[in-house]
Amino acid sequence: MFNGIIFKQGIIKKINKRATGVNIFIKSDLKLTNKDVGVSVSCDGVCLTLISIKKKIMEFYLSDETLQRSKFKFLKVNDKTNLELPLKYGQKISGHICQGHVDTMGKIFSIKKIDKSYLINIEIFKKERKNLIEKASICLNGISLTISKITKKGFHVWIIPHTFKFTNLSSLKKNSYVNIEIDILSKYVMNYFNEKK
Repeated sequence: MFNGIIFKQGIIKKINKRATGVNIFIKSDLKLTNKDVGVSVSCDGVCLTLISIKKKIMEFYLSDETLQRSKFKFLKVNDKTNLELPLKYGQKISGHICQGHVDTMGKIFSIKKIDKSYLINIEIFKKERKNLIEKASICLNGISLTISKITKKGFHVWIIPHTFKFTNLSSLKKNSYVNIEIDILSKYVMNYFNEKK
């Protein structure tokens, strides 16, 4: 489990394609050692398992399922990724509970700077729109955010200057893709009422 609060970023140093899936290598300042092999790390909101680490470069394996559901199918060397280590017992939760189970990708329709903040308009696939709830939490590239408005094709989120500066949201442009995990409570509630119909 994660809480969507980002303190670290990493840089993709190498991508090894396999017959099924890929191995990616991320350089970061996360304080991990060989003793941590097997730990989960949120990489742009995707829960990945650390399989090796050497000279601050972490190695992860991405299955075809992960590639199909996430923006990692478009991953390139030197891309920046938001990183978060799993929550520890007793740790404060400043965001919301994020599982690292990405539901879908979103596509940036527009980014507008208003005063010091940024309004981002995101489009998502039709089948996922039914789970969106205004003012509910949503995880975007591993960042805990709040849906400010539901639109015909997706939703809006507001990004404060701190979040914009210290995450990879600052590199987004029109038509960029982002990983999206819809709040688990929203999905359960919507599923419950859909079954009641």
